[in-house]
Amino acid sequence: MANVLDRSKQIQILRALCEGNSIRATARLVGVSKDTVQKLLRIVGAHCKNYHERHVVNVEAKSVQADEIWSFVGCKEAQLYDDERGLGRGDVWTWTALDHDSKLIISYRVGNRDMANAEAFMLDLSERLSHRVQLTTDGLYMYFRAVEKAFKWNGVDYAMLIKIYGSNSAERRYSPAKVLGIEKNVIMGNPKEADISTSYVERQNLSMRMANRRFTRLTNAFSKKVEYHLYAVALYFMHYNYCRKHQTLTKAANGVHTTPAMAAKLTDHVWSISDLLDLLHGN
Repeated sequence: MANVLDRSKQIQILRALCEGNSIRATARLVGVSKDTVQKLLRIVGAHCKNYHERHVVNVEAKSVQADEIWSFVGCKEAQLYDDERGLGRGDVWTWTALDHDSKLIISYRVGNRDMANAEAFMLDLSERLSHRVQLTTDGLYMYFRAVEKAFKWNGVDYAMLIKIYGSNSAERRYSPAKVLGIEKNVIMGNPKEADISTSYVERQNLSMRMANRRFTRLTNAFSKKVEYHLYAVALYFMHYNYCRKHQTLTKAANGVHTTPAMAAKLTDHVWSISDLLDLLHGN
């Protein structure tokens, strides 16, 4: 790929994709074909996924928050024909686990919102942590079994935060219902009540929805193929962890630009788009 497309063009493409532009929009902005953008996304996305799997390990987190974010590929689940089910179309969920302190995305998984993916997601999270942590999830019932299977009984200080919503009127159909209250339910271990929260991971999911066109609601900017949805998610999280300077972390570091990966001691500098491209060459 590097022998065909100029490196500066490759950097422009990755920068546009990291800013949430679609494949077609990126092709128009950079002045290349759609196929060129797709090839680079496929190659870099695969390397980002592999790098995360190999290097985001032994994370010294104290408190972890987990959540899921919805999107769809091709069309929404309710609009699928029966013969299209199981072919990579319909609703797709991205499971995310975030370190409360460093804001690092420790683990993520793209798949259905079912028990198999919940268990695989929690198992992956458990294997990336260096020691016992406090874990908070929402009230999704699948987490009960998934957390216990991954961490074993009483192997984690685990609590659920359940939000109680009011009814949604027709005038508010595109806005979330009002939160009337919350319940904090301790499931196992001894979690600190003050740290029972999903606010940070929900805010990260909001950032993902705002910064990535594939996740924007009420538009036609959804993913058309699940393959490229996976690559785009891998590129997003790599950029978020290693390249994107975090305002709160930077302020805590007395103005020194800091990324989640730096705060988690996985790297000692802010990565550039060029650094992401170097993953292709094993640098």
